[in-house]
Amino acid sequence: MGALSRPPTVLLFDVDGTLIYAGGAGRRAISRVFAERYGQPRLFDDVLFHGMTDRAIVRGALARAGLDGDERTIDEICAAYLVALADEVPRSTRFRIHPGVPALLEQLGGHADVAMGLGTGNLREGARIKLEHARLMHHFGFGGFGCDDEDRPSLLRLGAERGAATLGVPLADCRVVVIGDTPRDVAAAQAVGADVVTVETGGFTSADLRAAGAPRSFVTLADEGVIAAILG
Repeated sequence: MGALSRPPTVLLFDVDGTLIYAGGAGRRAISRVFAERYGQPRLFDDVLFHGMTDRAIVRGALARAGLDGDERTIDEICAAYLVALADEVPRSTRFRIHPGVPALLEQLGGHADVAMGLGTGNLREGARIKLEHARLMHHFGFGGFGCDDEDRPSLLRLGAERGAATLGVPLADCRVVVIGDTPRDVAAAQAVGADVVTVETGGFTSADLRAAGAPRSFVTLADEGVIAAILG
């Protein structure tokens, strides 16, 4: 399909597992906060963060520990987490950008009818810390974030609305594509009527992702066919 016949397109990229691997920086940062605040550094040892929003991670940890989980407490923990994350990310020796990501973003950025944003459970500032370190943040002018809503479909819907506004067209006239790496990304995309393209770089196999409902899954974003799948 050529650019002239393609509808305005909003792309919402997940961050962790899709664009980058932070080398455990986020887990270390939140564990530090709970160790310093409550003396409980091990609350996250067996927690799988895949596809979860940051505020939901904090809320769940407080509940498991039988601690106060009111909104003010969660706000305070999230603020402390961002301070710890800004320290942990630059020191993360295993931090990496996943294959094909820089070239893909450069290529997609050359289309005037395509708006590139984020659809991530990260807090907005957390996403910025990670992607600035990866030197990728300049590709993304908007998004839906874990500080917008703990419900992943809701934050994707907000990101899609912001992308449509960037393009200057109604959301109803746009094709929305979620690019992610977990079954939660697939479910959230389906819940808002978006297309979805998935990759294996977050730890789930293409078989896992197809079983969750992803029609197109690749090993990495460097694979042949990724651009065509994303642009439709």
